Amino acid sequence: MNILTQFAAETATADAGLFGALGIDWRLLILQIIAFLILVFLLGKFVYPWLMKQVDERAAAIEKAAEAATAAEKAAADTKEQVAELLDKAREEAAEIVETAQLESAELLSITEKKAKATAERIAADAKAQLDKDVAQAKAVLFDETLQLVALTTEKLVGAELTAKIDENHIRKTLKEQA
Repeated sequence: MNILTQFAAETATADAGLFGALGIDWRLLILQIIAFLILVFLLGKFVYPWLMKQVDERAAAIEKAAEAATAAEKAAADTKEQVAELLDKAREEAAEIVETAQLESAELLSITEKKAKATAERIAADAKAQLDKDVAQAKAVLFDETLQLVALTTEKLVGAELTAKIDENHIRKTLKEQA
């Protein structure tokens, strides 16, 4: 502090000079310059590095946020594309399922029609066979009744009873000749 007091004392006794004419005390000016340089040194040594570190960290955080936003936009675009692809694929699969269902229903309808036709033909064939059987039975019954009627008529006409064996043979022979 000795230097400061001596410096201030010398300032009071100094002659005016160029700085004095301007109203500037050159010793005080030098003292202020030294104080300013000390202040700049202290700020540069302790405050500015911390301040620059904070600015750099904030800039890095902003840059990270921008990168994250860009990545999120890209992910959203990719997800949108994937969703579009999945929707297209689902539409294709749905169309295939509908087409397969239509083919299966047409095939099932065809099979059912074939089964129904086969069943109808079988029923018709069974009915025809039963009808043929019934007709054959009716012919046999009619033939037997005709034989009996002819035998009865012949007996009445001839007046004598013929043996059943002779009568039946004779009637069969006559009916075969007629047919």
